[in-house]
Amino acid sequence: MGRAKAKKGPKYAVMKKLITRKTIQHHKEEVLNPAKKDPQKEKLPRNVPYVPSALFFKYNTALGPPYRVLVDTNFINFSIQNKLDLEKGMMDCLYAKCTPCITDCVMAELEKLGQKYRVALRIAKDPQFDRLPCIHKGTYADDCIVDRVTQHKCYIVATCDRDLKRRIRKIPGVPIMYIT
Repeated sequence: MGRAKAKKGPKYAVMKKLITRKTIQHHKEEVLNPAKKDPQKEKLPRNVPYVPSALFFKYNTALGPPYRVLVDTNFINFSIQNKLDLEKGMMDCLYAKCTPCITDCVMAELEKLGQKYRVALRIAKDPQFDRLPCIHKGTYADDCIVDRVTQHKCYIVATCDRDLKRRIRKIPGVPIMYIT
């Protein structure tokens, strides 16, 4: 059988809370305006990211012909599959002189892919491509491109990688070139 509950005695010196007009009004404001801003939270310092002066208004003034196009591994592969000449296609797209740039990480990624992508590697080793040396450790090309573009917003990024495009769209003032 169950235990018997101990009987609770009366509570002494307990006062009921009085409801005043002020508390009713405060309760109505909370119920009617739940999104009202708290003045204490507004006083906290905001973390405002640094925006370079090249992004005056909504345009990136650091971009201008001759355009420097930062090329990704899969952009080269897509251009081969679609039988496009990289530099000619870029010039047709932008109506200006373009300088394709390739980082050491992208070159290392192409070398790792092996014999299947030897044509892409031969295109990337072409002297018309500017080689950009990498200082960081590791050879993950996507991180390398994102870091370089956040530091220097003077590049157009050429990629067909969905994840990389999604990451670059979050960086203001960086245009993306891709093959559909």
